[in-house]
Amino acid sequence: MNHSAAHLLIEILADDWNVQTIFGIPGAGISGLMEALRVHQDRIQFIQTRHEEAAALMASSYAKFTGKLGVCIASTGAGGIHLLNGLYDAKLDGAPVLAITGMVDHNLINTFSPQDICLDRLFEDVAIYNARVMGADHVETVLQLACKTALSRGGVSHLTFPVDFQVLPSKRRNGGHKSAFLSTGSKETLSNYARTEDLEAAADLLNTGRKIAILIGQGAAGASHDLIEIAEALGAPIVKTLLGKGIIPDDSVYSMGCLGLIGTLPAKHAMERCDTLLMVGTSFPYPEFLPKSARTRSIQIDQNPARIGLRYPVEIGLVGDSIPILRSLLPLLQRRESRDFIEGLQDEMESWWKQMESQGRKTSLPMKPQVPAWELGKRLNPQAIVTCDSGTATAWLARQIPARGGQLFSLSGALGTMGSGLPYAIAAQIAYPDRQVVAIIGDGSLAMLMAEISTCAKYQLPIKIVVLKNNEFALTHWEQTVLDDHPTFGCELQPIDFVQVAKACGIKSYAISAADHCGKILDQGLNETGPVLFECMIDPAEFPILEF
Repeated sequence: MNHSAAHLLIEILADDWNVQTIFGIPGAGISGLMEALRVHQDRIQFIQTRHEEAAALMASSYAKFTGKLGVCIASTGAGGIHLLNGLYDAKLDGAPVLAITGMVDHNLINTFSPQDICLDRLFEDVAIYNARVMGADHVETVLQLACKTALSRGGVSHLTFPVDFQVLPSKRRNGGHKSAFLSTGSKETLSNYARTEDLEAAADLLNTGRKIAILIGQGAAGASHDLIEIAEALGAPIVKTLLGKGIIPDDSVYSMGCLGLIGTLPAKHAMERCDTLLMVGTSFPYPEFLPKSARTRSIQIDQNPARIGLRYPVEIGLVGDSIPILRSLLPLLQRRESRDFIEGLQDEMESWWKQMESQGRKTSLPMKPQVPAWELGKRLNPQAIVTCDSGTATAWLARQIPARGGQLFSLSGALGTMGSGLPYAIAAQIAYPDRQVVAIIGDGSLAMLMAEISTCAKYQLPIKIVVLKNNEFALTHWEQTVLDDHPTFGCELQPIDFVQVAKACGIKSYAISAADHCGKILDQGLNETGPVLFECMIDPAEFPILEF
């Protein structure tokens, strides 16, 4: 067998970076790489998607759920271009992803040949490391740099590989020696960069505060126990960003739910009333929901020093991984005896959940979207992984489905792209084949990448797809005002029978149209061993309240 440059690339990914899965679509421009994947299929699983955008979204999801390097591959020209939306999702949410694309033969580049797109130039904005492979001896160096950069900095690396170079003979030059970092295949826990004097100053600030609130984001992943200990010491409510939803379970007495347009009222009140704010692993993008008082003092913990003070004035910035910093901070804190602040918000949170339950138990027709969300939330396994798409479905996830300890949640955060929910679920199920995976998706979003239903069928992934079908796009207040002035424009969707689509793909499906049989049908479908789709017909007039 000719040991080609493509074989070398695949072997390094498997040996040095513990890559076990690559998402993508075959093409002539990556024929050498596809042959290498075929030869090494016992080491790296290739998941064939139906669209390159879905492949990139899967790589982003895989990276978010596992902390490992997500990898996607696409051919020359249009195939590579299709990756971009999913790669921007990874960029904006800091997910470590490697994108590999093909190029035309090196002697045809910039000669107006078919598929002649300089993808390295095109990917310049989305990638933190971006290189064109210039020959067989170039592969090892740029690949190691690409993987290391994506993992250490949290973002997208891109390599584009002329197809004729892929089949050139090649071999390892370093004899297979690799550093401890390379052998992990995932991002190592960063050291605590915070200086002792900064930690002491942060503790002094927290010890003198009277009404302390903690705001957490995805950068606090893994710190649940430490956060609850600090909340207990300070009598502080914990407010979550949407990407931080699963970090603290909602049955914790310290959880106030999510913040923002689709968040909870107690979370909003915690921000309004606090005099001290501790932000952990987040640079929350909506400053209008952060404390407005000039007297509110704040501390921010973030791995990226550029994020400190990005959205909100910060008095003390602690740079590094949240877990070691929180553990260094905890012994310096004084236990607060007064619990008035947290207890008042706990009473509000209890009322809030009663309100959510009341909405989730409505029996009126058409069925309210809160009903399937609430009924689903009660039935999720303790270790369930839940993905969601952008749109009104996001609101029902945020509000109607309580996060429980051991569960994972994710979605397209900063980019907020539609069409991401099902690819996210596919990647999650591949990463964790023994866990329950559920995707909550609006009908408009699913229609965008509906072909990935057949990906679930091809690999017999036991994903449960809950489609909230209202036959309309979600509109902002401003957009609705425009349409009211121009009623002939319209924003209705052509109805799609997702039950029949799923059946055509070989997936079991159920229609749910009323609250009185919603729970029973969910019970039946969730107990199926293979993939299942639930089409939930919901009230098109029901929108989340975006203003409190």
